[in-house]
Amino acid sequence: MRKMLAAVSRVLFGAAQKPASRVLVASRNFANDATFEIKKCDLHRLEEGPPVTTVLTREDGLKYYRMMQTVRRMELKADQLYKQKIIRGFCHLCDGQEACCVGLEAGINPTDHLITAYRAHGFTFTRGLSVREILAELTGRRGGCAKGKGGSMHMYAKNFYGGNGIVGAQVPLGAGIALACKYNGKDEVCLTLYGDGAANQGQIFEAYNMAALWKLPCIFICENNRYGMGTSVERAAASTDYYKRGDFIPGLRVDGMDILCVREATKFAAAYCRSGKGPILMELQTYRYHGHSMSDPGVSYRTREEIQEVRSKSDPIMLLKDRMVNSNLASVEELKEIDVEVRKEIEDAAQFATADPEPPLEELGYHIYSSDPPFEVRGANQWIKFKSVS
Repeated sequence: MRKMLAAVSRVLFGAAQKPASRVLVASRNFANDATFEIKKCDLHRLEEGPPVTTVLTREDGLKYYRMMQTVRRMELKADQLYKQKIIRGFCHLCDGQEACCVGLEAGINPTDHLITAYRAHGFTFTRGLSVREILAELTGRRGGCAKGKGGSMHMYAKNFYGGNGIVGAQVPLGAGIALACKYNGKDEVCLTLYGDGAANQGQIFEAYNMAALWKLPCIFICENNRYGMGTSVERAAASTDYYKRGDFIPGLRVDGMDILCVREATKFAAAYCRSGKGPILMELQTYRYHGHSMSDPGVSYRTREEIQEVRSKSDPIMLLKDRMVNSNLASVEELKEIDVEVRKEIEDAAQFATADPEPPLEELGYHIYSSDPPFEVRGANQWIKFKSVS
């Protein structure tokens, strides 16, 4: 009897030592998966589109929630560091658009390829780089993913080609990556992203044409966040049906605020390309909470009420959270624990990004080529020479 009482005492004492929320989460039986209805995509030159229902597992739901919350918190930290003048130069934040980068990654393979414009922090993270490497790159430190020499617009990872600063210029490059996939006979696709502001660029239509002629496995993706810099889509484009812009290329318009909708549309588009049918076009209808860049307050061409309405009705993190809680895939307490862990990760990364040393001047010419013998690089004038080491 004494032994039994002692055992019970130990169990109760152990439970008392643990945070109440963890005990509650551990003792609750969650569903393994749930089926959800998702918005039907608008189609162009397609007889059928992605499914209108999808299954979300508890494991995937928690993973997507953590990833989206990490991107959100990372962007808010970047905003803070910029206002403290620790981050300098161009900086374009993607908070509000988290369902795009996380949903697209969920619909492809790690061996597939992705290239985007300069609002690239979220994609850099979902393609596999750490928050520490991204924030250190933003602050120009040696521990950054481009050794502190790329900054906000020029980050790279395995099968991720940036981060490109010239409006629309990444689209022909994406078609070229898709050409390499086909040429090498690999069952891979390239996701080529651009914004509604870049959608009127002539080079994009040239890339459409070549991709269609050569049946390249390229998914052209327009992230339509309603404003190209400070100009609304209605003022900038005679036709705002960006998913139809490929004309002879099939297209679909997707709810870019719903991660499940983005995931299913991406799986559909990737399967289409892998089947040898050629390119496909996706328009993701999304929204950015910040201005175009850090010099844009974001409220001179739209109202604060408009931003607040999107936040309250269509926030991608809130939508996923509500689905998971209402379907017993997770509890509010469990998701709050994830929030706390994410905040700590971001704070630790920010400390590293401010303490890590900047690259020395003599390394300015390093890493021009990946595997080349050292050679000299001319500086700002002919008397200044830098050594380039791979």
